[in-house]
Amino acid sequence: MAKTGPSRLFQLLLLMLAGESVFFLPFVLVRVFRPTFLSVFEITNLELGTLFSIYGIVAMAAYFFGGPLADRFSPRVLIAWALLSTGLGGLFMAFTQSVGTLPWLYAFWGLTTILLFWAALIKATRALGGNEFQARAFGFLDGGRGFIAAFISSLAVVVFAFYLPQHTVSATLAEQQGAFQFVIFFFSAWVILIGILILIFLKNVQSDDSAIPHKISLQQMGLIARKPNIWFQAIIIVCAYVGYKITDDFSLLAKDVLGYTDVESAQVGTLALWMRVITAITAGVLADKIGQSSKVISWGFLLTAMSGFVIGSGILPNHPAYHYLLIILITCLGVYAVRGLYFALIQEANISPSITGTTIGIISVIGFTPEIFMGPLMGYLLDENPGALGHQLVFLVLAGFAMIGWVSTILFRRSI
Repeated sequence: MAKTGPSRLFQLLLLMLAGESVFFLPFVLVRVFRPTFLSVFEITNLELGTLFSIYGIVAMAAYFFGGPLADRFSPRVLIAWALLSTGLGGLFMAFTQSVGTLPWLYAFWGLTTILLFWAALIKATRALGGNEFQARAFGFLDGGRGFIAAFISSLAVVVFAFYLPQHTVSATLAEQQGAFQFVIFFFSAWVILIGILILIFLKNVQSDDSAIPHKISLQQMGLIARKPNIWFQAIIIVCAYVGYKITDDFSLLAKDVLGYTDVESAQVGTLALWMRVITAITAGVLADKIGQSSKVISWGFLLTAMSGFVIGSGILPNHPAYHYLLIILITCLGVYAVRGLYFALIQEANISPSITGTTIGIISVIGFTPEIFMGPLMGYLLDENPGALGHQLVFLVLAGFAMIGWVSTILFRRSI
C-alpha cells in the first residue's frame, strides 16, 4: 500500500463494515446476549455448542473451496452476496424464533459467511495493505470490526432494554422473546444494508504484483500445504480462535458468577468488544513499527495464558466484581492482539499474492477447527459444572491453548 489516500481508506472502511457485520447473526448475537438466547430458544449451553459445531463442519468445507473461489472472482460480488444472504437468514430467524430451524440456519450461515466471504475479505485486505502496511491493514481491519461490533451491539442492548420491563429479572419468556425479536430484526437489517453498500461502492481491489485470477490445481494446493510455515500459521490460528471463542463466555460469566442481570451481562459482553477496537489497532501499529507481527503475537499469547490461569485457578473473589472485570479486560488485550495480526503472517512468510486466497483457504481449514469443537466443549464444561467452576475450567482451556500458540509462534519465526 504505497499510498494511504482517501480512496484506500474508504475501501478499508467498507471492508471493516462488511468484515464484522456478516458475523453479527451467527456469533455476535450470542456473544452479547448469550443468557437471553438460551432462554428464548429454551436450549442448554451444550445444545448451543452443537449449533456452532454444525456451523463449523460446514465451514471447514467452505474454507477449502472458498480460497480458490476468491482467487477467481471479484471480492466485491462475493462479499456483497454473502452479506445479503446472511441478512435474509436473520429475518427468517426473527420471524420463526423456532429451535427446530436453528441447525439449518447455522449450516446456511456456514456457507454464506465462509464460502462466499472469508477468503475474499482477507485477500482484499492484503491487497490494500501492500508491502509496507500489512500489520496495520489487518490491525485496523480487526479494530474497525471491533468498533462496529461494539457500537452496533451497544445500540442492540438499548433496543433490548427498551422492550423489556424495567426490572429484567421479572421478565416473562414471552416478553424476552418479543424484545429479542426486535434485536434480531435490527441486526438483520444492518447486515442487508452493508451488503447493498458493498455492491455499490467497493472497488475490485488487487495487488499490483498479483497475477490474473486463475484456477488453482490440486497439485498446486498440495505444494502450498507442504510448507512448514503454513502449518505453524494454522496452529497459531487454532489457538487464537480458541481464545476468541471463549470471549463468548464473558456475558454468561457475569450472570453466573457476578450475579448480573441480562442487560448488565450484555453490557459486559459489549465492553469486551470495545477492547477489541483499541487492542487490534494498537497491535497493528506496533507490529509495523518493529517489522514483525509474529513477535507481537507471541506477547499476546503470553498475556492470554496469564489471564487464563488467573481466572482458571479460582483465586479471584466474586466481589467486588472489578477483579473479574480487570482480568477479562487483560484477556481481551491478549486475544484481540493475536486475532488482529494472525493473517499478517502471510506477508511475513512471503506468500505470493496470486495464491493468497488459496493459502487462506488451506490455513483456515485447520485454523478454524475450534468452530467445531469449542462450542460443545464449552457447553459441556458449563452445563456439567454449574456456577464458577465451569467458567474456571473454560479459562484453563484458554490458558493451555495460549501456551501452545506461543510455542507455535516461536517455531514459525524460526521457520522463516
